Amino acid sequence: MQIFSTFEHSVFIEMAISTLEKKGVKRENIFVIPLDNQTEERKVFDNLHRSDGTSFVDIGVALATAFSVIGASIGFELAWGPIYWGLIGAAIGFLIGFGIRLFTEIILKKRRRLLKGFHSEIIVIVNCEESEAEMIENILFSHYALGVAKVKVQK
Repeated sequence: MQIFSTFEHSVFIEMAISTLEKKGVKRENIFVIPLDNQTEERKVFDNLHRSDGTSFVDIGVALATAFSVIGASIGFELAWGPIYWGLIGAAIGFLIGFGIRLFTEIILKKRRRLLKGFHSEIIVIVNCEESEAEMIENILFSHYALGVAKVKVQK
């Protein structure tokens, strides 16, 4: 039987491995693999096949509404009239809102990602007998494994 588990980069991995070795699991039956970090920069704009759930138009639409009302109100006094100035206000409001959202996504969130320092996870694979599976699963969960899966190996 093989037991797969994932851990965050922490000292709990070493503690789990040493506990497993103390309980009789041989070192040759424990396999630890660190996942690679993403090297390319994340894309800001979504495409048809991938979306991160972040909208760029939400602030733009709200500001377009506010600026169009203000533009239409002021437009009664100006030469082109309220309809043109309402449309001009909507376009200006949308562009300002889109610019604000673009700035927060590109500059501020990139800075936050760098400060947070995302580290990849680590996969731990343990080969064991079916009778030891419950004990190993409990040890891994007690040392803060993110997830554990058991797979029966056909011989």
